[in-house]
Amino acid sequence: MALFQRFAVLFFLRQGEGRAGLPACWRARLVMRPVVVRIFLATFFLGAAGNAGAEGGETHRFRYSASLFGIPIGKADFTSRLEEDRFEVSGRFASAGVARLFDRTDGRVTSKGQLSNQSVVPSSYELAYTSGKKRETTSIHYEKGQVVKTVITPKPKKRGKDWVAVSKDDLTDALDPLAALLSPVQGASGVCNRRFKVFDGEMRADIVFSPAAKGERIGRDLITCKARFIPISGYRKGRSTIAFLRDKARILVAFKPLGTRGHHTPVLAQIGTKIGTVHIQGRPVD
Repeated sequence: MALFQRFAVLFFLRQGEGRAGLPACWRARLVMRPVVVRIFLATFFLGAAGNAGAEGGETHRFRYSASLFGIPIGKADFTSRLEEDRFEVSGRFASAGVARLFDRTDGRVTSKGQLSNQSVVPSSYELAYTSGKKRETTSIHYEKGQVVKTVITPKPKKRGKDWVAVSKDDLTDALDPLAALLSPVQGASGVCNRRFKVFDGEMRADIVFSPAAKGERIGRDLITCKARFIPISGYRKGRSTIAFLRDKARILVAFKPLGTRGHHTPVLAQIGTKIGTVHIQGRPVD
């Protein structure tokens, strides 16, 4: 989602865990962890439209907004720097509107790595945020594109028997949410025929894109994909939010070309939740 952007980050939607006395529609709160939607939206907020940089490099900036029932709930600003053989994606995000009255969330995220032979080789991923009184940081370190170390501060509590642990095999070739969709494609037809192995420091999931039907397309002159979420590990069995996203959620993401080397960036998205559809829109920033 480039997250799942998508998609990235981020606005994190937590369902069914509202505070007493709040209307049902506000029981979806903007928080950071451990909800699956963070992966979609982290991936979604990959990059931006922008302008070419010096010495063959490109810099792209985008501003995103998220709304639920037409009411603003989040915002994010992202910058993608693509050089000949390396990349850096950085951004800041925050809750917004009425949602900020219930949960004041602010954070920043950075992904760095190399671009080699039409592939993405991540080197580091850093996420830091505050949500109310809670502060948390996540760091992922890579060697030759493979996860070698993950540090979450404060350290997560001991997991229960219903926790699906992340194995070493699960992490093979897994990309962080921001690096995932930097993988270039040959032609527009390849944008919606991809599968990504995403790891955000806690959860491992696969995000599968397929072409949207004609009646499902969103935006004009954009490439619309359907996204499917497949949880692999790093989550609790039986959690209703994960089951909904896996089995019932309708997720549409519309892309446009980013730069001149086969990269694409999301500019519109609709993400179904148990209480309504979250709408995300991006626009270029000069």
